[in-house]
Amino acid sequence: MTPRTNEHGQPIGPALQDWSPAPFPDVRVMTGKHCRLEPLMLHQTEELYVELCGPDDDALWTYLGHDKPADEATFSDLVEEWALATDRVTVVVRTAEGRACGLFSFLRIDPANGVVEIGSILFGRRLQRTTAATEALHLAAKHVFDLGYRRYEWKCDALNAPSVRAAERFGFVREGLFRKAVVTKGRSRDTLWLSITDEEWPTRRAALEAWLAPGNHTPTGQRKRLEEFREER
Repeated sequence: MTPRTNEHGQPIGPALQDWSPAPFPDVRVMTGKHCRLEPLMLHQTEELYVELCGPDDDALWTYLGHDKPADEATFSDLVEEWALATDRVTVVVRTAEGRACGLFSFLRIDPANGVVEIGSILFGRRLQRTTAATEALHLAAKHVFDLGYRRYEWKCDALNAPSVRAAERFGFVREGLFRKAVVTKGRSRDTLWLSITDEEWPTRRAALEAWLAPGNHTPTGQRKRLEEFREER
């Protein structure tokens, strides 16, 4: 497609005549078939501590900005910090059984430009690689695009292979590697950037809803992988 040009003959981007800033992605409660999303609150500290800070859970925190809290009091301070923050929205994921098993945050929230990032994803072992985990990410993406956001970002340590796989399985597109982007925990981090745009979201959403449909799941596993549904669209 030939780009638009201005009066000087210079190429310029598409016009956004109807654009207006998106609302802040404040989350109340979102309920799916396999999980429930709710805002992080202090009373959830004890059950989240059990799921995320056990003796074998150190590896869950490797790529986060914080080390695993040494005790529940330290974790409680972190929960309070995240719950009261005004520049991020942290969301708790509960399974269908009602157990709080993970959390994530909306970060770098930029309503004026319609951009928001999902990050600080911390899913306990009970939640990882489950239908509930995929549905939680689906509900989060649906929330921000329904609000009118144009761009949904995922950034992670380039060495965090599980995070990269999860993003690409969901449908995020690699955009580039920011070399030596961050100093964290005394080490250098290259950051991989991925995103989904509002034009891409309808096909991603259709694939996710087809994958989440009851008919795609049997007692022995899924009939078709999410990537297969996306390839069909």
